[in-house]
Amino acid sequence: MKTLEELEKIRKGEEEAKQAGKKVISVGMATCGIAAGARPVMNSFANEIRTRGLKNVELTMMGCIGMCKLEPIVEVYDEDGTKTTYIKMTEDKAARVVKEHIIGGTVVKEYTAG
Repeated sequence: MKTLEELEKIRKGEEEAKQAGKKVISVGMATCGIAAGARPVMNSFANEIRTRGLKNVELTMMGCIGMCKLEPIVEVYDEDGTKTTYIKMTEDKAARVVKEHIIGGTVVKEYTAG
């Protein structure tokens, strides 16, 4: 469980990353997300970012957004602030999102919420 201070620090970090022109990948790591497999998804994103040497990407965590049946949920914020919500994520889907969306700039529509 995060304290309010820790959550505020995460929020400020995301805002700073957006203002610095970085993409932000935020993985739902509340209890519902973790139970649905968010931890391996988070690790997959971290591994892809590290092995590809991506410097313009910030990986963060978020709490529950109220769509527990669609977990693991990942929100990607592009440099212009556009948000894409990916649902029912897996490690393989995370790797594809990095390749196609983060690097290639094309949203992987079949993984989105709508």
